[in-house]
Amino acid sequence: MPNAFNPSVSAELPGPAWLADLRREVAEGIDDVAPPSSDEEVWRYSRIGDLELDRFQPLVVQAPLVDPLAGPGATDVNAATLVLRNGWLEDSWISAEAAGLGVTAGPIGDLEDGAAYFASVLNVPVDLFGHLNRAFGPEPLAVVIPDGVRLDAPIVVRIHTDADSSALFPRLFVRGGLDSDVTIVEHHTSADVVSMVAPVLEALVEADARLSHALIQDLGTGVWQFAHQVFRVAQNATVETFVAGLGGCYARTRTDCRLVGRGAEAHLTAAYYGEGDQTHDFRTFQEHAAPDTTSELLFKGALDDTSRSVYSGLIRVDPEAVRTRAYQTNRNIKLSPDAWAQSVPNLEIETDDVVCSHASTVSPVDEDQLFYLESRGVPTTIAERLLVEGFFNDVVKRAPTEAVGLALRAALVERLDRRLRNFRPEAAA
Repeated sequence: MPNAFNPSVSAELPGPAWLADLRREVAEGIDDVAPPSSDEEVWRYSRIGDLELDRFQPLVVQAPLVDPLAGPGATDVNAATLVLRNGWLEDSWISAEAAGLGVTAGPIGDLEDGAAYFASVLNVPVDLFGHLNRAFGPEPLAVVIPDGVRLDAPIVVRIHTDADSSALFPRLFVRGGLDSDVTIVEHHTSADVVSMVAPVLEALVEADARLSHALIQDLGTGVWQFAHQVFRVAQNATVETFVAGLGGCYARTRTDCRLVGRGAEAHLTAAYYGEGDQTHDFRTFQEHAAPDTTSELLFKGALDDTSRSVYSGLIRVDPEAVRTRAYQTNRNIKLSPDAWAQSVPNLEIETDDVVCSHASTVSPVDEDQLFYLESRGVPTTIAERLLVEGFFNDVVKRAPTEAVGLALRAALVERLDRRLRNFRPEAAA
């Protein structure tokens, strides 16, 4: 490992004694953690071999704020708003209603039971970046929803990167108490920097609870992202996840969703758009560990220029998970002959009495639909744009809030407009 990732650096980070002890233990063992390799199935087709980890350094103090940080939106319409900059809490706000209901949103180190929550869903990191997050994350956050609390407004967490040449490790823990209902929206943004960010989300969804979670990733083109989301879903609980992959140089999101209680449900959705030489990399694990559980996955992407995408997903059904229903669909549209997509869905079933399926496609825009529009006088480039917008419609409709759906649609329109402008004026007329 680069010398920058050592126990003395970790020891300078703030936090309670239990967090310092945990950081030290992990940091002392970092050299024993094998770095990721494209020879591993979970990293196959990735660009991990291009990462120069020694060019990035963890921060021990918050970087100065050079440019004003744009607000995360109208906070008064949210149940709570948190702004995490370079891993440190920059700003926070919670509504009087949410606070009155006992909702907690802030540093996990400030909670009496913070040590019990930290790493309670993800006991052992799955890779080097997970270990680095534990050892060098400066201010992990927690959102705790008490039993029976149902919030109509979302909790918004903005995770912003503006430190150059840095290795940054945001972390968020979410607990949805028994019979609770909450929507969490994460916005990941950055300045025009070259850095690496490895965020971790742990979400515990208790019995009969409902959690809707959205991640809008709109990082700058110089940022490497290694995100890990872990959901543990109890009896008769439901989780809905939504990812919009828009930015980054190499943007990887791994999602582990474990259905551990009878009747648990998970609905996983993602949309991504690649341009330039971006790479969007998604790895999903839908694990059914209890009877009568259901999971449904729909990931859709469009790729332009020389951009790339990777989707690798596994549905795993444990021996006790009888009457499982699990579905997995990945669709990709290539807008350029130089774009590249890899789609690898997998099933691992250890019991019978299940209904499972997977499907994937990688293709250009449908020629029959394109010809139909062209035959009615629609210029080719306009017709193609209309078809791409339509391609994403069912994904946009799954957004957990209207604001998230509108943000995704606006981002797609912006990219399609940019694509249209890049054509010759006579072709775009």
